[in-house]
Amino acid sequence: MSGLMSRRDFLGATAAGAGAVLAAGQFGGLTLFADDGQDWPGKLPDVKIYTVYLVGGRAWPKPDLNINEEVARLQKHVNDAQRKVAGVEFVGGDIIKFAPTDADKLAVKLRQYDAVLAFNLTTSIEPQLRAIVDAGQPTILFSQPFSGHDWCYICDMQKQGKKVILLATTDYGEIAQAARILRVAPRLKQTRIAYINTQPFDAEKTRQIKDKLGAEIVWVGADRLNKEYDAVDAKASQDETDRWIRQAQKVVEPTRDEILKSSRLYLAMKHIMQQENARAVTVNCLQMFTDKALPAYPCLGFCRLNDMGLVGACEGDIYSTLTMLMFNYAFDLPGFITDPAIDTSSNTIIHAHCVCPTKMDGPQGKSLPYKIRNHLEDYKGAVLQVRHRTGQTITCAKITKPDTILVSTGKITGSPDVDRGCRTKMATQVTDARAMLDNWGCGVVGNELIDRLHRVVFYGDHLRDVKNMAVLMGLNVVEGI
Repeated sequence: MSGLMSRRDFLGATAAGAGAVLAAGQFGGLTLFADDGQDWPGKLPDVKIYTVYLVGGRAWPKPDLNINEEVARLQKHVNDAQRKVAGVEFVGGDIIKFAPTDADKLAVKLRQYDAVLAFNLTTSIEPQLRAIVDAGQPTILFSQPFSGHDWCYICDMQKQGKKVILLATTDYGEIAQAARILRVAPRLKQTRIAYINTQPFDAEKTRQIKDKLGAEIVWVGADRLNKEYDAVDAKASQDETDRWIRQAQKVVEPTRDEILKSSRLYLAMKHIMQQENARAVTVNCLQMFTDKALPAYPCLGFCRLNDMGLVGACEGDIYSTLTMLMFNYAFDLPGFITDPAIDTSSNTIIHAHCVCPTKMDGPQGKSLPYKIRNHLEDYKGAVLQVRHRTGQTITCAKITKPDTILVSTGKITGSPDVDRGCRTKMATQVTDARAMLDNWGCGVVGNELIDRLHRVVFYGDHLRDVKNMAVLMGLNVVEGI
């Protein structure tokens, strides 16, 4: 077996392993290679965005506006967005002047597409806009200055629960960014998550997630994982081990045998994901390892999957897994699941865990430096201690139930190297650590500690995009925790 590799990052490089033939597949906006002769993860259908140009009165922007020239000018920006955003196809380009009797026909037509991009060309386009929004598809209204005044209806539409956002700007690059977040909902509906545990995930929560977000959770028992582990090719395990050791700054506690066992477990998880056509995996690792239901910690495997543009999540945390999938589909970024520690004296949140991607900028980015350590909670296994980039702005998020997402921002001030807590630590400056401390456990699902505690950290400030994504997906946003 050889590992998956990002086309943009590793094209032309030798795959870890025995040099198997690689086949192309697509995940979110990234192109990956799958080995073993399998097309995995398979290419998902493009997200189809129906583009329309809305025309009403002619007082604004001016009575003699040439509509065809305006459409041609704006269509160039749509075409530019098409080139920038993988997995998205802009279709249509119709001019809608509208009559009230056309509303039903328009609604039927819109159901063929995943989303709508509407351009406000003139004033008095509210009837067309309302008909589009009422059809129920996620909608973006692009209203450049002096097009008209109908942008002022959007706030009220959002309060009614309509899935519509507003781009009021002369920055046409925002079209591409909006298209990226429009990928999320359709992609989730085509996503399978491998949930590895001794027992299935809660049936009612599984149903709620499927109904609201579309993702399917597939249970995989410990016996099956261990059978796959026993069947892993010995050379592939050795090659994966060599790769981890070669790229590390230092191997501190673990023996080569411990790293080998973790590498072997990664290849077993990957094979299960291939069999299930899963784009994410989460394992109830702490409990299963303690109960001797796992031969090794899966931490290295999660790091590898996240570095490649897939999702590997620890502790059987389905809600962090969903959060990571959403950010992956929207921004092509991996996430760092954390157990936060809060210091109110310095407005600092220290995010800590023993699983962290090295490619926090995405598979196309450079790897952060890391050491290979043992798991700090029991001094066993092999995990990474990753050093984060000081000064980097971050977004912290978590789906806590299928209709709510928590979100906050901060800035990395350092990577503390202290013998307390988990191996990888990221100190972040926040605005009000006291308020975050007082409200951290709000909006949780049930009483599980992991749901109450965990957050997922991503590089970059994505606050506005998360808010827009939530509107387009019908989610509630809780900001600041």
